[in-house]
Amino acid sequence: MAPSDVFELRLAQAGDAAAIRTLTRQAYAKWVPIIGREPLPMGADYEAAVWQHRFDLLYLHDALAGLIETIDEGDGLLIENVAVAPDFQRRGLGARLVSHAENIARALGYSLIRLYTNERFAENIVFYQRLGFKIDSRTDVGGATVRVDMSKLLANEP
Repeated sequence: MAPSDVFELRLAQAGDAAAIRTLTRQAYAKWVPIIGREPLPMGADYEAAVWQHRFDLLYLHDALAGLIETIDEGDGLLIENVAVAPDFQRRGLGARLVSHAENIARALGYSLIRLYTNERFAENIVFYQRLGFKIDSRTDVGGATVRVDMSKLLANEP
């Protein structure tokens, strides 16, 4: 992001479900040719998810540019979804959203944050490793899909 970029983070509300779905579908569309199907976040029920999970929405110059969906698992925070609109990718917003999730985890008293991704999303795996995540396991989840589980131990200070 440029120093002049003005961004805002806010918690999603029920009325944001359609915008969350649209942004997620746009962000994940590039993976359809890679895996031969829509990634699961593209078909999620966001009307229900917005009530069950925490969504933080990132606005850049009043446009919804990205989001992060997190779940309090009781012993750590799970990043369920990170999505950045195609027009806003490669500007550091994904890293900013992950950093925000780390701060949420610390505020909840957790020193562990988890996420998972498709093995074929190689650039995402490299991105998360650059942010300090390590690969914990790889799990075959249906023959054609391998889920990569990753985690990061958090320092006490952001």
